[in-house]
Amino acid sequence: MPLYLNEDQTMLRESAREFVAEQMPVSHMRALRDADDATGFDPKLWKQFAEMGFTGILIGEDQGGLGLGHVEAGVVLEEIGRNLSPSPFLSTAISAVEALKGSAQAEHWFPGILAGETVAALAIDEGAKHRASVGLKAERSGNGFKLTGKKQFVAHGHVADLLIVAARTAGSADDEEGVTLFAVPKDAAGLSATPERLTDASLAARMEFDGVEVDADAVIGEVDAGRDPLNRLLRAGRTGAAAEMLGVGGGAMDMTVNYLKERKQFGELIGSFQALQHRAAHLYSEMEVARAAVLKAQQLLDAGDERADGAVSVAKAMTGMATMLAVQEGVQMHGGIGMTDEYDIGFYMKRQRVLAELFGDANFHADRLARAEGY
Repeated sequence: MPLYLNEDQTMLRESAREFVAEQMPVSHMRALRDADDATGFDPKLWKQFAEMGFTGILIGEDQGGLGLGHVEAGVVLEEIGRNLSPSPFLSTAISAVEALKGSAQAEHWFPGILAGETVAALAIDEGAKHRASVGLKAERSGNGFKLTGKKQFVAHGHVADLLIVAARTAGSADDEEGVTLFAVPKDAAGLSATPERLTDASLAARMEFDGVEVDADAVIGEVDAGRDPLNRLLRAGRTGAAAEMLGVGGGAMDMTVNYLKERKQFGELIGSFQALQHRAAHLYSEMEVARAAVLKAQQLLDAGDERADGAVSVAKAMTGMATMLAVQEGVQMHGGIGMTDEYDIGFYMKRQRVLAELFGDANFHADRLARAEGY
């Protein structure tokens, strides 16, 4: 498979780039932050996203979507990252859709996602770092289950219409089996959310499940066999987060290169200094390698290739490292002003940090790859 976009994907990129840059530029994120917006994104723009067809990229044509793949989803996510656009696209139209595919819940939730009326959140993490451990209990109760426990780092959890919840129906927290995935509506009794503002000004919630009762129809997939839809969700989310990080790193790199072409010291453009040219060239090469890794992972996911899981971890780890270099070099080459509100480059550093942690950081995925190889 060639590691470049085809004609249709290039046209999609141009359409997404124009729409996101016009409707959701960095200034939009600034405005929400300065207003201390309690939602975390603009619902009107989410509906416009749907009108553009973006929310249906991964939903099949037979269900009203576009029937495209992860490569196309990544094209949109990269533009979201480039503009630091607050949006529930990754959690809703990518991760949640992938988890719901093939389940009885899809028919109920997909129409709202396609219309831009439904927001989904992922209640997966329970500890300080992303781990496979699932301790939140789901005990049988009548014709359904009672959920008890806590989740954290739930992006959009306080305003979500749907929560995708990983719960323990058998065994202990660290067991591979015995996990069940549930679709929990926002108005479920006993469910509470405490939103907290992250370093990039986005909002994520700490969720508490105090005997939340759901019926058997809320199960995604099969009881005790939730690892399959959960792993689909994670593969999609990790690849999507890597694609968004590419946009963050690319936006930071472009901003930095432009600054090198404009800023003068001692009567000379700083871009003419050989030391800075070497650093810019190194950054470009690292970003291109990360871009190739992300595209490969997307292509393997779309092909249903068994190598996709490893490729996803490679992409998430490499993109995390390359984009960290991009934002750090950006701030350093801007000098002290790089961390002030006068310039946008500092916001790119903050967003990169949050995305790097989402679904596992570079160290998590390096360890995951090593374990898969028997180390």
